[in-house]
Amino acid sequence: MSESQSCFHCGLPVPDNIHLPIHYENHDEPACCAGCQAVAQGIIDAGLGSYYKNRTANAEKAALPPDEILAQLKLYDLPEVQAEFVEILPEHEKEAMLMLSGITCAACVWLIEQKLLRQTGIVKVELNYSTQRARVRWDDSRVQLSEILALIQNTGYTAAPYDAQKVEAQAQKERKKMLIRLAVAGLASMQTMMFALPTYLYQDIEPQYLTILHWGGFLMVLPAMFYSAQPFFVGAIRDFRNKRTGMDTPVALAITLTFIAGVSALISNANQGMYFESIAMFVFFLLAGRFMEQAARRKAGDAAERLVKLVPAFCHKLLNLNNDNTEEFPVVSLKMGDLIVVRAGEIVPVDGIVLQGESEINEAMLTGESVPVAKFSGSRVTAGTLNIASPLIIQAEQVGNQTRLAHIVKLLDRALSQKPHLAELAEKYASGFTLSLILLAIPTFLVWWYFADASKALWVTVSLLVITCPCALSLATPAALAASTGRLANSGILIARGHALESLAQITDAVFDKTGTLTQGKLSVNQFVNFSGSLQDNELIHIAKLLEQQSEHPIAKAIINYTPDTFRQPEIQIAQKLNKIGHGISAQITFNGNTEIWSIGKPEFVTQIAGTPPKQLHKWAQQGSLITLGNQHGFQAAFVMQDVEKADVAQMLQQFHQQNITLHILSGDNQAAVAKLANQLGITHYVASATPEDKLTYVQQLQASGKRVLMLGDGINDAPVLAAANISVAVAGSADVARDGADVVLLNDDFAALPNMLAQATKTKTVIRQNLVWATLYNALVVPLAMAGWVTPWIAAIGMSASSLIVVSNALRLRK
Repeated sequence: MSESQSCFHCGLPVPDNIHLPIHYENHDEPACCAGCQAVAQGIIDAGLGSYYKNRTANAEKAALPPDEILAQLKLYDLPEVQAEFVEILPEHEKEAMLMLSGITCAACVWLIEQKLLRQTGIVKVELNYSTQRARVRWDDSRVQLSEILALIQNTGYTAAPYDAQKVEAQAQKERKKMLIRLAVAGLASMQTMMFALPTYLYQDIEPQYLTILHWGGFLMVLPAMFYSAQPFFVGAIRDFRNKRTGMDTPVALAITLTFIAGVSALISNANQGMYFESIAMFVFFLLAGRFMEQAARRKAGDAAERLVKLVPAFCHKLLNLNNDNTEEFPVVSLKMGDLIVVRAGEIVPVDGIVLQGESEINEAMLTGESVPVAKFSGSRVTAGTLNIASPLIIQAEQVGNQTRLAHIVKLLDRALSQKPHLAELAEKYASGFTLSLILLAIPTFLVWWYFADASKALWVTVSLLVITCPCALSLATPAALAASTGRLANSGILIARGHALESLAQITDAVFDKTGTLTQGKLSVNQFVNFSGSLQDNELIHIAKLLEQQSEHPIAKAIINYTPDTFRQPEIQIAQKLNKIGHGISAQITFNGNTEIWSIGKPEFVTQIAGTPPKQLHKWAQQGSLITLGNQHGFQAAFVMQDVEKADVAQMLQQFHQQNITLHILSGDNQAAVAKLANQLGITHYVASATPEDKLTYVQQLQASGKRVLMLGDGINDAPVLAAANISVAVAGSADVARDGADVVLLNDDFAALPNMLAQATKTKTVIRQNLVWATLYNALVVPLAMAGWVTPWIAAIGMSASSLIVVSNALRLRK
């Protein structure tokens, strides 16, 4: 056996049966694989062989990019993909931040930089070794981004665009600006205090030196005044243009008045306070408080942002169902009907149906349910969920903004953007308080100027304007609602309306639909009864199925799926179908040469066409829910339906009882079936055979008696009563109409979350009250203190910022 050799490029052992020479300085050096040979020879042939002399560590093992990777790199040239991370500049130039990997030493950075700079069309390259990021600017008419990425790949490293979400990028940009403003204000505070400190310590400073100190403080405060304080001035100008007084108005006014007083003292050479150190200090403290407040607020309301990030940028699009050939494809370009391969460990990018494969899907990120759900051919999957076990071939049914995930994000955004009644009242009060505060500042200044100490009049007025700014009052409600909304979203409860949490805390009665809500909604035909003397079972069943076609109601699905035996299907024509929601369906049926009107539905609905029901119908009604079929010649058949209550319903209702919630059932099912379920669950208030109009009337009567009603439903027939209830809850799997009109949407079937939702609403109400009481007491306490001259401007800034932080921190407790 020959002596073992090490790869010239990566240092790994070279197998005995491998002979891949690298020509370097008139010698052949060994390579362990074709990838290392190609990369090393490319480096040497480009005149960069000194890399191997300067490096301080071996390179990582190189591999030639597979066709799949090269295909994915080409996708980065698409305008819709580049829109997320590429900045377009004049003269056909573009700029992007790239993330590098595979770097082991400083020589790697030098190598990548040299490679890129020698590429035609690349204008500028900036690499950071510590962060392993590169900012590249190129001429798009001469070189494509995919070529740049491939060049780095062929050099033995990998690079990918820094593809951050636009919202996140904007937030980072604002955060950076805020930090810079904060830093400038902090430096200005230290520098102005350096010039002001002698005036505090000594009262007999000579005029010429006092003038120098004043001018020094003036120059040092300018960055804080005209840069750091800019957000307050911009906000005040915006409020002025909108003819309102906002939170920035008193702050901007206080800063301006103090600066004018300082300049006046500077020009007149007055031997009094400089004022400039106060400006710098309370701008610094105000910015620090606002920065921490914004960070806390983002943390409280980041539920929608987390959901948006679930969908990947690329997927594996299947070219043909008959083979395994796939291509990397941007998710934004997918269309309905496209075939996608989702491998184990990947996120599902679309809503669709599984065509091939068996696996388990983790839906916790959407529903809060941690137990994986088995998926197989025919199962539906949702965008944003995680495939755990094995590959699945999925046909896209909803893509982009049409997916369930996108719909959830829209609902959540809508909820967070809407202002509940308490928030509107607080803002209205805060705006009025701000205006009153500005008006109060005028007599305060005059009293101190003429009747007290004139030298203190200005800073007393400034302190009053700053410390009583009602930021905490305005934050009290929205911060708590945002925190609770995010908390419930993690538990599979989507608050879709801004007022929902506020109203949930006031609920006195809960009204439930039966089928699909308290029960599983997976009805099955337990028995089929033929009342006809001339028609066979298969003929009647086929007519019923034709009438129920295209309906999503659980009863319709049960009848369509009912196939007791295999019969020859009769030739039947159907026309003029009419669906009366909550009652039944009628249509014109042509059968055996006769054209007649047939109806299927509740017995009282079919009676309108079929006349008096048979006497034995009452006996079958005791066995379960009854759906009848008839025509002008009478009742022809009946389907006896059975359903099973959901597993966690009993526990949910028990907790509702403990919370003193009165329970009701409103169902379109027959009296016997509803009464049986109500007795099992211990519910004394129930109504059977209820039409949508009956349900609406029942809820309105409860509301007229002073009740606050929560309604749970799932179907189109529940849409009117859901809209009328004080709080409407659409269960998982609800019809689109019911879900879109609901105040709360359950993302899974865990009904145990409902009592927790009410408890969370009560906690939220308590926190809001605490915040409002604190904000009110704070303002009531500090106003007289500030007017009495016991508060300096920089202490006022700390007090105002601290009050806001206390409110937001208290709200963040709701996330636990």
